[in-house]
Amino acid sequence: MSGTPVHGTWEPEPAARWEDAFLSGNGRHGALVFGDPHADRVVVTHHTLVRPAGDEGRRRPPRLAGELPALQDRLLAGDTTAAEGFTDGRPLQWVRPFHPAFRLRLNRPPGDTHAPYRRRVDFTTGETTATHGAWTSRVFVSRADDVIVQQVTAPHLTLDLSLDPGLPGAPAGLGVGHGAVLTPEGALLSLRARYPGDSGLAYTGVTLVAVTGGATKLVPPGVLVEGATEVLLLTRVRRHTGELDAVAEGRALRDLPDGVSYEGLLARHLTLHRTAYDRVTLDLAADPAERALPGSVLLERPRSTALLERLFAAGRYHLLSASGMLPPRLTGLWTGDWDTAWSGAFTTNANLNLQTASAAAAALPEVTEAHASLVHRQLPDWRDNARAIFGTRGVVAPSHTDGESGHTYHFSREYPLHLWTAGADWLLKPLVDHDETYGTRDPRTTAALAETALFYEDFLTRTDEVGHVVVVPSYSPENRPENASWGTVDAAMDLSAARHALLTAADRHPEHADRWRALADRLPPHRVNADGALAEWARPGLTDTYDHRHLSHLYGVWPLDEINPYDTPELAEAAHRALELRGAENDSAHGHLHHALIAARLRDGDRVAHAVRRVLEGDYFHASLMSAHYPHRDVYNADAAHTLPAVLIEMLVQSTPGRLVLLPALPESCPQGEIKGVRTRFGAVLDLTWTPGGEATAVLRPRRTHRIELRTPSGTEPLDLVAGEDRVISVKTR
Repeated sequence: MSGTPVHGTWEPEPAARWEDAFLSGNGRHGALVFGDPHADRVVVTHHTLVRPAGDEGRRRPPRLAGELPALQDRLLAGDTTAAEGFTDGRPLQWVRPFHPAFRLRLNRPPGDTHAPYRRRVDFTTGETTATHGAWTSRVFVSRADDVIVQQVTAPHLTLDLSLDPGLPGAPAGLGVGHGAVLTPEGALLSLRARYPGDSGLAYTGVTLVAVTGGATKLVPPGVLVEGATEVLLLTRVRRHTGELDAVAEGRALRDLPDGVSYEGLLARHLTLHRTAYDRVTLDLAADPAERALPGSVLLERPRSTALLERLFAAGRYHLLSASGMLPPRLTGLWTGDWDTAWSGAFTTNANLNLQTASAAAAALPEVTEAHASLVHRQLPDWRDNARAIFGTRGVVAPSHTDGESGHTYHFSREYPLHLWTAGADWLLKPLVDHDETYGTRDPRTTAALAETALFYEDFLTRTDEVGHVVVVPSYSPENRPENASWGTVDAAMDLSAARHALLTAADRHPEHADRWRALADRLPPHRVNADGALAEWARPGLTDTYDHRHLSHLYGVWPLDEINPYDTPELAEAAHRALELRGAENDSAHGHLHHALIAARLRDGDRVAHAVRRVLEGDYFHASLMSAHYPHRDVYNADAAHTLPAVLIEMLVQSTPGRLVLLPALPESCPQGEIKGVRTRFGAVLDLTWTPGGEATAVLRPRRTHRIELRTPSGTEPLDLVAGEDRVISVKTR
């Protein structure tokens, strides 16, 4: 290998846009750091900050269960538009939007404009650092103490500090109050923002200012520090009802275990952050000169292996940083604008699932724990959805959530998301993968799987002319047949999800296993259409619409293992044909990388490389290495940034509880490399090295003793693993 890959990125000038600001986060608080030596800005965010809409009482699932039998009758009789009237008549309701809290302003008198400047973010520590001559600013968000920490140093430092709520899109009726008091350390700044309306909700930000040397005086709404050598800022945000004692919050910051010491707080943080980040690394033997380039310059070289290395590292860093009390939103944990696209929500019919796809293999259980927190917190709401819409026991997950409510209320005629029943299975799949990877069985996951099976037991009561149970109504996000409306019968995704949910629940609940397996066996098989492609709707007579960003019908290929080249080669061939026919529609980044994940499972390295190249050549990444939803950096969105590591792992290593596939989709653009620390679903840690000469070596460190099937480009063989004994495997890549 050609030296060590870069575990960070840098730029030669401050961020001019919040989208280019470097990011730090601990899964609760987020920080967007501009790094301007004279007018620095740090935008503060928090996962709990969603704007109340004033109609909370109406954000409930529609009560449609009584009308369900009539709808089923009409759909089964061939009425292709019947589901368009299956609604309670409400207008489209977006989930409550995610928004930023405020920006911390640090104004400094103009100085030497010719001094060398550099800003960088270190993925191994979570620190963003900016230097300009003798001035240095360092920022990180502590995973240990849940606080945003910023240290500014310079000789004779003068800073005008304030908390500014005036971010783009902030509502005119936002009620803002400022507070500033001097303390023995320096000062305490506070900002209280009350949302418009009568929700009673507010949020309060508190910044403890600890000053070394010089003098501090109040200059409302902030403070002025003059002649200091160091200023340390500790910031927290809390969303609340009623009043919050800002002084008590400041006292809590002052009394942190390591007090107001930057190095002490950083050391506590690193025991959690660095340990997680360092578990997996990717080295593609990139050119050292390219590795040294600023991120914005490297992005102009889309075929560079150094760019792939850096985006892999950045993706794991940002995914870890966005995951804690909740998993990443559409924007991760960050936004600088109150008008976040699609409410900055959690979209569970593709986006969240793609973003967290690498959690198990890339050794980030922190991400899975955050995902589990979202799921288990919302299960009572999922039960309400099942009862209200379908009249069943069990659970139905929403397609959109703000992180608080799990109720289904975001739907419309063209997006009948309330008809989608596959969500619970897809959201529970990462939790099942986690259990397989670590050899555990979380009882909460086991219980939730049972509730999913109970839903299907009550819902799958209608049959077709040959005795198969049918999924009716059925919905394939977010597509429709050419010759029917959106709500139909037997979408391929719904069939795969129902089958997987029933069989997985049966595996964990032997007392119900026979009943649930028998029901799974009665589901109709997938259909291959006249084009030789796996049909998006198994119901005969429904014709496919190919040009669409979602690939919902290939759910059985990825993330499930239902359709694969080894056990179901004919279906895998049909799935591959469906992938070939699929268009990119509006060039959403998630569509391209979803395509890549499926192609990797189908062993099509050329198609993986093409899909990744569409993203790298499409100008989807900001200088921060956070991504956009559309080409040319249009709409800040974390899908591409967080999903890319999963794509790169899947093209190198795939695993199930009984199988290991090495180098299934290695593109020619990556002739050599090394990935270390990958976790497999049969409980082993894997390091893999491959060379241009067609040789590869895998080192397996198993934690469980059992036999698996090994598949490589040169053949298939059984592999016996013994817990605690390393196993070295030599592989021919061609």
